[in-house]
Amino acid sequence: MIKLLRILGGRALSLFKKMGHMLMFLLNSIYYICVPPFKFRLLLKQIRFFGNKSMIVILLTGSFTGMVMALQIYHTLSKFGSEALLGPAVALSLIRELGPVLSALMVTGRAGSALTAEIGIMRISEQIDALVSMALNPMRYLIVPNIVAAIIVFPLLAAIFDVIGIYGGYVIAVKLLGLSEGTYFSQIDTFVEWKDVRIGLYKSISFGVIVSWISCYKGYFTEETGFGAEGVSRATTDAVVMSSVLILIWDYFLGSVLL
Repeated sequence: MIKLLRILGGRALSLFKKMGHMLMFLLNSIYYICVPPFKFRLLLKQIRFFGNKSMIVILLTGSFTGMVMALQIYHTLSKFGSEALLGPAVALSLIRELGPVLSALMVTGRAGSALTAEIGIMRISEQIDALVSMALNPMRYLIVPNIVAAIIVFPLLAAIFDVIGIYGGYVIAVKLLGLSEGTYFSQIDTFVEWKDVRIGLYKSISFGVIVSWISCYKGYFTEETGFGAEGVSRATTDAVVMSSVLILIWDYFLGSVLL
């Protein structure tokens, strides 16, 4: 029994130590965000990396999400004679929940994994050590631009996801199901408030911090998961899984607070 408790206690302490290490990594990154000089050229490069290269995925996912939501919600509302509320049902679901969450998950799979692999390869090939030997701060060059770029890009991608999803729902509701165009958009204007938009904005910003933080951390300390190509592979997998799980968990807690 004592041996079992010792094993469980050791694992718990190891977990808390790792969580503290990750938190210190994030706080250190925030510190360098606030302290000049800031690398604007690297920031613009990472904005393009997170945003422009993720646009096709966001457009496709957003449009088909809106379409399938309109199709399914319509058949549910028709049972209660409330088909006129289809527009706000689609819009509120996208703006408050699905837009920020699904766009963050898509960017995690495309950009977060690539970011972890890139920084991980720099670690195992000793490029990060080379920066240190040249008296250059790796946090300022590798971590800070990614976190700031994610904070900027994630709300924009979520907004595009929402707009495309709403128009995808419009195509199904009006062109396929025969709902009035005026009814669809007028009800959205009636029920959707700025509070709903702000909730989606706050979630997107926090998701941007989570994804960039976890991806950079796993790549920067890729030796914790193994050595060589195997270590980079495991770090990339861990980053995507951990980011996705934290997005869903944080979405629940943030939603329960902001409701």
